[in-house]
Amino acid sequence: MENKTLNQKTLMVFAPLLILTGIAGFVIPERYSLMSGAAPYNLFHIIFGCIGLLVTFTNSDALASSFNLGFGLIDLYQVLASVVGLAPIQYFHWTYADDVLHVLIGFALVIIGGLGLTRIWNGSTADQR
Repeated sequence: MENKTLNQKTLMVFAPLLILTGIAGFVIPERYSLMSGAAPYNLFHIIFGCIGLLVTFTNSDALASSFNLGFGLIDLYQVLASVVGLAPIQYFHWTYADDVLHVLIGFALVIIGGLGLTRIWNGSTADQR
């Protein structure tokens, strides 16, 4: 893990957490959870967690940075969709706790992924390790 960039390290932690979040959503009854336990939302977490894990196996900082930026933007969209009532609200059943986490994680991933891509475009990845 020493030769991994910040984006690669972030994704190595984040991808399994997405998978575990999706599994937990199926295990914990929705009425006892602070988060949405909707099946489509759980599958979304598992699928994107698996994609994230696949990206980590490529050892590509560009892919890891792109995934982090993209997923961060998706998280921020989910907050907007939850507050305004946009799709896929009818399937994901977000809660206030989901919204708070989406803001925090979304901004963090956008910043981390964006910085990584900026460094790649500028030809310098060594200072991100």
